[in-house]
Amino acid sequence: MAAGVGARVVLDGAAANPLRQGLDSNRITDPCTIVFFGASGDLMTRMLMPAMWNLRLGDILPTKFGIVGFSRSEFSDDEFRTDMKSSVDQFSRSGPAKDPLWSEFAGRLSYISGDFDDPKAFKKLRAHLDANDKKLGTAGNRLFYLSTPPPVFGKIVQQLSAAGLGPKDQAHGWTRIVIEKPFGTDLDSARALQAEVTKVFDEKQVYRIDHYLGKEPVQDIMALRFANVIFEPIWDRRYIDCVQITAAETVGVEQRGGYYENAGALRDMIQNHVINLMALVAMEPPISPSADHIRDEKHKVLSAVRPITADDVRKMTARGQYDAGSIEGKPVPAYRAEPNVDSHSNTETFACVKFLIDNWRWADVPFYLRSGKRLGRKYSEIAVTFRQIPHRIFGEAGDAIETNTLVMKIQPEEGVSLRFNAKIPGPKMHIRSVTMDFNYGTGFGVVSAPAYERLIGDAMRGDATLFTRWDAVESAWEIVMPILQNWKGTPAGDFPNYAAGSQGPASAEALLAADGREWRRI
Repeated sequence: MAAGVGARVVLDGAAANPLRQGLDSNRITDPCTIVFFGASGDLMTRMLMPAMWNLRLGDILPTKFGIVGFSRSEFSDDEFRTDMKSSVDQFSRSGPAKDPLWSEFAGRLSYISGDFDDPKAFKKLRAHLDANDKKLGTAGNRLFYLSTPPPVFGKIVQQLSAAGLGPKDQAHGWTRIVIEKPFGTDLDSARALQAEVTKVFDEKQVYRIDHYLGKEPVQDIMALRFANVIFEPIWDRRYIDCVQITAAETVGVEQRGGYYENAGALRDMIQNHVINLMALVAMEPPISPSADHIRDEKHKVLSAVRPITADDVRKMTARGQYDAGSIEGKPVPAYRAEPNVDSHSNTETFACVKFLIDNWRWADVPFYLRSGKRLGRKYSEIAVTFRQIPHRIFGEAGDAIETNTLVMKIQPEEGVSLRFNAKIPGPKMHIRSVTMDFNYGTGFGVVSAPAYERLIGDAMRGDATLFTRWDAVESAWEIVMPILQNWKGTPAGDFPNYAAGSQGPASAEALLAADGREWRRI
């Protein structure tokens, strides 16, 4: 029998999923050393080191590599290795690390203690990297990963340059820098940081990371659109009524109250994660799969977003702050009762915005974006709702002819569903809505790797497709700044205005109701 979707294929002596046949090796070819600044922080513990270990476990890291931790905390190399072993054991998706592979991996871990503005520490780092090149064969290739608090991003870049660790100082090999979000806290600070970065690095050497873009379903948005002929011909204002993008969380601010007080939902989620999703949904087909061609189209979309004026803010946005309530049957406190939060805080924990894109494809199609904490369910999705049929022919009088909806599910489920109308079996023409559902894990027989594994690997390869270019960062800040300024100057009079565990504030429902639409239920 020919090998098809229903066939049983044997690969390397074991039953294999036929959908995964013929995949090339994912091994990274270039040797390199990765330096993680902020190596004693929570992101390193929970995400970055487990990601590095799983890249090694999956035989994706190059054969010659080194990992250097850099932070203020005092560790010896062995203490750092022990700490990273605990990190992997607790947080890795593959379970506790085991020998002999862990011992081989740990031998490539080292650590440098120093302040981020200490020239001596960076000179020590340079000497250490030169030694790594000889000992580990890393060929002068360096990836600097900034997982530090944003205020020190600029300092680290300056110190790298002063220590002769910038790309212009290299006689051989390559140098790249990965910068975590947020890239600035507003438009002015983002531009100031960009000015510091570009003194040392060219744009092609800068990888601004947004972990949402590394999620498998987010990457598949382009494949869904541009690898199938059935969607793109109807991907415009003639057939699409609206697009809803949701990033809902059940968690509160936990121990991040001090940070969140100066951020809020609009800065923390909408300005980066959710606007990036909108750009992927709305962009034109790129002329090639190259990183710059894809990012060119994303920037064009953001450039076409209609500016929201001060007068528009009330009509096109809504904000909320969670009150006490319950999540999964357990009581949780109000935002203003969280640690390090002002008891009269005006910070929003929920934000939604209606965007319009002024171009030929999307004229008059609203994009509704929302994100919030302490909502009824944790999930992220993109829902494309198509227009109503132009003329009703079938269905009994009491039958509702629902609109077709394509849903790209990002988390916790990963997949795609399509809602359409069908006839119920029987003598009468009764119409009901039904759903076709595809799940990545079930369909391909694998669990998607966490986003950081994909993104770190891409940075090591020099593939910037899933990283954000400066022009898009700047455009995103330009889009949200009028909202931020208006909200800052106009304190909300109804905070807290939604209970933890609910659907969000009534003002968000009213925003869509004014357009004759309603949000999909969280």
